[in-house]
Amino acid sequence: GRFALDYGLVVAPSCPETTVRLRCPCGPVTAFVPWDGHSSGNPVRFQSVPAFAAATDLAIDVPGHGKVVVDIGYGGAFYAFLSAQQLGLDVCSSKTKDLVNAASVVTEAVKKQFKLHHPESEDLAFLYGTILTDGKDAFSEEPTTNICVFADEQVDRSPTGSGVTARIALQYHKGLIQLNQTRTFRSSTAGSFFTGKAVQATKFGDYNAVIVEVSGEAFYTGTATFTVEEEDTLKYGFFFK
Repeated sequence: GRFALDYGLVVAPSCPETTVRLRCPCGPVTAFVPWDGHSSGNPVRFQSVPAFAAATDLAIDVPGHGKVVVDIGYGGAFYAFLSAQQLGLDVCSSKTKDLVNAASVVTEAVKKQFKLHHPESEDLAFLYGTILTDGKDAFSEEPTTNICVFADEQVDRSPTGSGVTARIALQYHKGLIQLNQTRTFRSSTAGSFFTGKAVQATKFGDYNAVIVEVSGEAFYTGTATFTVEEEDTLKYGFFFK
């Protein structure tokens, strides 16, 4: 009958939906979990930090591929976006290894050729990865497919929460979707689906931004218990000088 951490406190579930506030590296994120009085259900959803377009139609020289055009969006992390077709690939049918290799080359090229800026924290002003898409950015009832290659050439099994957030922000910025128009995103790796929509326009520093709501299925995969003993001299952490 207990749910999740809310700024360090245990959250008591409430019907029909429980609100869970999470402290993330990018800022506070609010999640909503269905609760019928006995168990949690699906879909779950969260509302993002302000998301924005950092750059659109940016020409980047990519080794082995020549000049490609990318968009850069922020949805809690920065990602470069481009259609896999620009790299001679198909996000739905090409081998995952080929998609990963191409996306990684794009990430490194963008890092060298474009300087990112975050309105509140320069610690967040780095490119987390590249998301290759099927190019279907205009609003449609049909799903659009993408693959997220992030960090050290890791591949997300899902369409990616922060990635969907950033992609929605870019689509809204370009006038391809309107507020509260729901889009469905499919992962090319596992075939899983998220939905996303821009629910509120806002400002974030100098950027015109949106709050994005992302929804999908979630399941329990494990629990963890952390214990602090009073005698532990490092229980409050430490700093390197």
